Amino acid sequence: MSETNHQPTEEVRQPEPPLPEDSGLTLEEYLAMQQAIGHPTRFRILRTLVANDELSAADLKAAVDVESHNFHYHLDELVDVGLVDKRQRRTADSQGFYTYYRPTAMGRGILEHGVEELMRREREFNDAYS
Repeated sequence: MSETNHQPTEEVRQPEPPLPEDSGLTLEEYLAMQQAIGHPTRFRILRTLVANDELSAADLKAAVDVESHNFHYHLDELVDVGLVDKRQRRTADSQGFYTYYRPTAMGRGILEHGVEELMRREREFNDAYS
């Protein structure tokens, strides 16, 4: 039977709007965050920041083991979508400024209640049925 000849038998329900009217972010901004964390390097960067609260660029780069040119590109993507905060401060033993990165509340939330929650559920499922 052809799809073009099929008549719907009942009305299809539409889902609720994804965001309240007074949302602080647009749907596109939320989707950009999801897209950003969907890259393996950016996922590792954000996960490392959540585990450490705040790291210098050098310490973070060493921890995730990424080439310099790729590292800053991915880190900037996370900053641009609002998952990571970039701060500069002077350290007591130096004359210059150092850049530090930390996860934003949104960065923690998307990681802990998104991807990591799915991974936790898979582990629980495997434990229950293994």
